[in-house]
Amino acid sequence: MHRGLQPALVDTSACYCRVDAITAVGAKRLVPGARHCVQPDLKPSIQPKRNRVPKGERKKLPPDLIPGLPNDLVVACLLRVPRLFHRKLRLVCRKWYRLLTSNYYFSQRIQLGIAEEWIYVIKRDRDGRVAWHTFDPKYQVWQPLPPIPAEYSEVLGFGSAVLCGYLLFLFGEMLRRRHFFASCVINNCLYVAGGECEGIQRSLRSAEMFDPNKNKWCFISDMSTAMVPFIGVVYRGEWFVKGLGTHRQVMSEVYSPASNHWSPIFDGMVAGWRNPCTSLNGRLYALDCPDGCRLRVFDHATGLWNKSVDSKLHLGNSQAFEAAAMVPLGGKLCVVRNNLSMVLVDVANMHNSAQLWENMGGKGHFKSVVSNLWSNISGRSKSGSHVVHCQVLQA
Repeated sequence: MHRGLQPALVDTSACYCRVDAITAVGAKRLVPGARHCVQPDLKPSIQPKRNRVPKGERKKLPPDLIPGLPNDLVVACLLRVPRLFHRKLRLVCRKWYRLLTSNYYFSQRIQLGIAEEWIYVIKRDRDGRVAWHTFDPKYQVWQPLPPIPAEYSEVLGFGSAVLCGYLLFLFGEMLRRRHFFASCVINNCLYVAGGECEGIQRSLRSAEMFDPNKNKWCFISDMSTAMVPFIGVVYRGEWFVKGLGTHRQVMSEVYSPASNHWSPIFDGMVAGWRNPCTSLNGRLYALDCPDGCRLRVFDHATGLWNKSVDSKLHLGNSQAFEAAAMVPLGGKLCVVRNNLSMVLVDVANMHNSAQLWENMGGKGHFKSVVSNLWSNISGRSKSGSHVVHCQVLQA
């Protein structure tokens, strides 16, 4: 950790923006006095705002989307255009722009089951600068994103989360200023716990919850002891957190939203728990090697990590090939490495090892692998470049 850099400080009001090929995140600058936003015309609010339409215009679409064709037919066609081309469609005219940026357009794609998931990666380079990238898994291409605000490019210890499936939120200051904390989303509510603050008692016990329906933060039960978390996961409706205590001892706790209660935990799942990990369809998965080529599965009945799935194609221990994140994507698990190479794991098809692992990125992936391999051989590896956060958003 670069302790000399300023940690992320977030106002309780932040700007939400719909994430798409143009906009990766709409968040007010997360440091004091910041006023920047990727879409500065949006009002600063932590709660997503619905488009206000006059009563007489409600349920009406822009007239004559295509002259001579019924609007219903045009909309039906535009709804089915792949997300990759939405940015170009918005440039056709103002009417198309209004349609493609409306809540109506997004909700209809969700209802029809044609909304697409894209991967959003926040990465810090070896010089400490933060940037973000987005990947279209359907067409295997990286898409451009607006530049991150300059004064936000070197902050440390901030969190990221997705609410409502399509809103990306970056944060670091809630009711209590903190950094290097744990965060999760349960029932579309955002939870944060532990971390550090400035002062004598640096480690924190406090935890908070944000309810987007009420647009409000509130404190929840404190953790049993102060902790700086380094891993967390939601499993079977509970939040498991593991980190370092005030004396640098490893500690684990579990939080139940139903009872608003924290409990220490010493065995079972946390005994062999490693990062990165995630849950999918009620099952818990964790990577079992640095390059993300071996997967472990937790057996809830026995309380043990007793199953391992190996791709047999290991890339070594270079930091460039280190698996930094694992997220659910289209019913599969997506492993993201520091060099932005990715692999899909079809955990529902574990009986067929030949189709279990699938590399993503095409030629870009192969070029990344070769360039990193050459950098390692020649001693020019960018060892400081690493993934900070990884999220999946729909549109």
